[in-house]
Amino acid sequence: MPETMLAGRLDLRSGRFAVEEVPVPEPGPGQVRVRVRAAGICLSDVHLVDGELKPAFARAGKVTLGHETAGVVDALGPDVPAPWAAGQRVLLQAGERCGECAGCVRHEPCRAVRTRGVDYDGGWAEYALANHHTLVPVPDGLPFEQAAIIPDAVSTPWAAITTTGRVRPARPAGVWGVGGLGAHAVQLLRLAGAAPIVAVDPLEGARRRALEFGADVALDAGAVDVRERVLEATGGVGLDLALDTAGVPAVRDQAVRCLGRGGRLVLVGIAPGALTLADGAALIFREQQVLGHYGSAPGHVDELVALARLGRLDLGRSVSGTLPLAEAAVGVERLRKKVGDPVRLILVP
Repeated sequence: MPETMLAGRLDLRSGRFAVEEVPVPEPGPGQVRVRVRAAGICLSDVHLVDGELKPAFARAGKVTLGHETAGVVDALGPDVPAPWAAGQRVLLQAGERCGECAGCVRHEPCRAVRTRGVDYDGGWAEYALANHHTLVPVPDGLPFEQAAIIPDAVSTPWAAITTTGRVRPARPAGVWGVGGLGAHAVQLLRLAGAAPIVAVDPLEGARRRALEFGADVALDAGAVDVRERVLEATGGVGLDLALDTAGVPAVRDQAVRCLGRGGRLVLVGIAPGALTLADGAALIFREQQVLGHYGSAPGHVDELVALARLGRLDLGRSVSGTLPLAEAAVGVERLRKKVGDPVRLILVP
């Protein structure tokens, strides 16, 4: 067993990101050590590196990034219950309840969710630690590269659709932004029975991808007749559910205008700054809602793994490319500049 390993570390004080040599961690009580086989690069990681996103509950000056992680159980600490054992294929939930803030004046009782790779060390490393209750078994037929992205790129839009957005079969739905979250949102809306599905994106390649992932209509966000095209596609009723996965302020006004009576806009993409709408009166008169959404619950990940295992969910198109862990900074830059218009880039230690 080596004493050191590579890890992609962000200095939270200086903002400097680098792949460094660090000690291999030892699992404590209730923990397992996982030999990482795949770790996704998310736009949230780019926001962290750029300083646009700040950890809320970090306790160290540096953090290993990566909240999308899959690998093989390598070692068990004390008090890890059955059925966990070395050699098992697993993915790691993207976060967990803090559990360390009893009596904290900021949240009592504690309901804080700490995010892997944000508030504590994540999966951009050769080995990662995880509390045993955050492990999810990975079926043999599901590649690590696909399993790794389930706990955010797939589970976040799934939770936004099924829980926050309250999707209804045979009701119109729309997705603004067909990137890492949006492409899966289109696929999952189809799985959930929404119809028709309208995708809106300024990039021609993203619109083509939307149709490949199951959209019925793909529109250019820059067109002047987006609302009219949505109404045409939905028989004049507008959208029952719209998802903003881009986190772009202009999207909100466009999406709200496309909602039908009682329609819901769910904000999934993180957008710093003020939340404004151009016509609040129309929102009120038409009894529409704007809902914020963040992440997913453990049950959503379990559902998606089951759907993948049963052949209902195909994530083969989601992996746009792989890079060695040592080139993590290159991957961040590729995603920042949308080189190749990726759905998900994967680091392979």
